[in-house]
Amino acid sequence: MNIKNVSVICPVFNEEAFIEACIISIIEQDYPQDAMEILFVDGRSTDHTVDIIRRYMEQYPFIKLLDNPERIVPHALNRGLQAAKGEVIMRLDGHCTYPTNYISELVKYLYLLNADNVGGVWSTQPAKDTPVCQAIALASSHPFGVGGSMHKIGASKIMETDTVPFGCYKREIFEKTGPFDTDLVRNQDDEFNGRLQNLGGKIYLIPQVVINYTARDTLCKMRKMYYQYGLYKPLVNKKLGAPTTVRQFFPLFFLLGLVFGGIGSLLSPFILQVYTTILLLYLFVGIVVGSMGAIRAHQPLLVLLMPYVFFSIHMSYGIGYIVGIFNVICKKTTQVTHSR
Repeated sequence: MNIKNVSVICPVFNEEAFIEACIISIIEQDYPQDAMEILFVDGRSTDHTVDIIRRYMEQYPFIKLLDNPERIVPHALNRGLQAAKGEVIMRLDGHCTYPTNYISELVKYLYLLNADNVGGVWSTQPAKDTPVCQAIALASSHPFGVGGSMHKIGASKIMETDTVPFGCYKREIFEKTGPFDTDLVRNQDDEFNGRLQNLGGKIYLIPQVVINYTARDTLCKMRKMYYQYGLYKPLVNKKLGAPTTVRQFFPLFFLLGLVFGGIGSLLSPFILQVYTTILLLYLFVGIVVGSMGAIRAHQPLLVLLMPYVFFSIHMSYGIGYIVGIFNVICKKTTQVTHSR
């Protein structure tokens, strides 16, 4: 393989629990270190994230630290792009660890497939060995929880797709697309990839490249994340001029069905029967998934937890989506203070 210079951009904020494992997995890459630069872009962390990064900078000169005063991800990515020197731009996440061939495989397929962006699949890991964390990880990687998002639920072969996690791009495509959209605290990858596809770009999922992604460690953090995913999706659709996927509407329809179905149930016995059947089916699916997870993890509480965790994901996303539609209609913006 013709060695390309690679610039890795990794936005971080308060990642002290995960950043060292992330850095070690980057250091252990089989890609030549003299062809790599690792740009950590910190959103003014208040923990020891920066101290840990600086400790490794003393040993490895290809690791660099940039400041992100705006504190949100798209600003971090754009600051990284401005500083990057590589022919290939790769985004990473401090919440993950990467196989030793991660960079080499993605760079290889980026050129072998004549692609504009390639990425791997997530292996979603629980943050802790507790029933709640196991339930969050399972729901976040199951089709019933996240739909047909192939990089989350897995794929069996290389395939063209609409988005991939993080992304490995040819540098020249940014001259066509422009930078990441700073209006989008979440879903900036989806919007960028939609923009890329609108310009004729090709995106491929490489399933043999597996990223270990650590799920959120509390239900509150999980709900906040999915709320933000839903919140910014209507804005992505507006910017692209069309919805990027059909699956994004299912939590919204489920939420509206709960509300209007509940009202209709008060007026019609038939609607009540249909409404009750759908809710029981939803509960049944959650219990079945929980039972299978309980057997694999030897954790019987998953049987009870999974319906609630699925419900939390769908409601959080659906409520966020409705608020996002309202914000787009009223031209309101959402203020945030940090990048995670």
